[in-house]
Amino acid sequence: MFGWINKLRGPRAERKLLAWHAPGRPVWPMRDSAAFAREGYAQNAVAYRCVRLIAEAAASAPLKVGPADHPLARLLARPNPEQTGIELLENFFGHLHVSGNAYLEAASIDGAGPSELYVLRPDRMSVIPGADGWPVGWEHRVGAHVRRFERDPISGDAPILHLKLFHPSDDWYGLSPMEAAAFAIDIHNAGGAWNKALIDNAARPSGALVFNGAGGAERLSEEQFRRLKQELEDLHVGAANAGRPILLEGGLDWRPMSLSPADMDFIDARHAAARDIALAFGVPPMLLGIPGDNTYSNYREANLAFWRHTALPLAQKAAQAIEAWIGARWPEAGRAAIAIDQEALSALALEREALWARIGAASFLTEQEKRRLAGVETPECAHD
Repeated sequence: MFGWINKLRGPRAERKLLAWHAPGRPVWPMRDSAAFAREGYAQNAVAYRCVRLIAEAAASAPLKVGPADHPLARLLARPNPEQTGIELLENFFGHLHVSGNAYLEAASIDGAGPSELYVLRPDRMSVIPGADGWPVGWEHRVGAHVRRFERDPISGDAPILHLKLFHPSDDWYGLSPMEAAAFAIDIHNAGGAWNKALIDNAARPSGALVFNGAGGAERLSEEQFRRLKQELEDLHVGAANAGRPILLEGGLDWRPMSLSPADMDFIDARHAAARDIALAFGVPPMLLGIPGDNTYSNYREANLAFWRHTALPLAQKAAQAIEAWIGARWPEAGRAAIAIDQEALSALALEREALWARIGAASFLTEQEKRRLAGVETPECAHD
């Protein structure tokens, strides 16, 4: 049986070695990450706030590295000369939710353990698949300058950590919440453009100038029409001309147009689009101040749901990915373990208090059992 397994392993190692010596061509994502960043993040307030809220929350979750004096603990606290650990993770999580992909580079000197960590922009990165379809490297392109990062075919160690969100039909790249919310973002942006146009028109609905045929004329002459149109554009269009009276002559009559029910539905549709955007990112609309949302009874409940369902799972996912990626790169220090210190999260304080109250009221439990359930380690518990 073991000989059969070794036969299976042999060709696989050979294929990886061939992929190492002759890496394939990079496969660029079909979606434009720069467009997501420009039209979704930079031009939509709801998507911008969702990304910032998730990135800041997940990056603020305290990491607990064991052992405490492990080189990885110092690296995560100060990953490079320009950033702190929280700043690095904010950028990392921000890219993940804008493009669906996030990349970390581990820089080392003379083959030693990683000494610095850097976030790389997803729109500059491409995956290099091997013969078996799994990535054997990555390409980073800035203009004409190209860098290639290749995975070690023997150890499997890689200088790049590629974290991605689940995509059911793409082998190499993740699906961005920005893409899932693309229609809602377009509707919300179009509503903003509509409001901007309304403000430019003195914040009032349009109206109509009606010619009553004074002097027996059935219509304005071409000269009269051009002069009237020019006067309206020069004197009555724009916020600076709001409230300026119109001087009408020659049988002209102004008839204002009010907002129609369709216009009012368009405004409601913008609020609905904002809720859809928040839904795609996993952010309770109440945290964004979106009107008309009563999903949660209070802000505190919404904030707890956000942490439990969005921020905390993301932070745990990143912690496990970093541990698997470089946790064993320092042989002299042993393997490092990374976890989220949930006891230090103030957002979960009320949840912990409720847990402690239930455990404290359980008279059938011993003191040591209560400590175990509460997650409090003691020498006695460890010995047992």
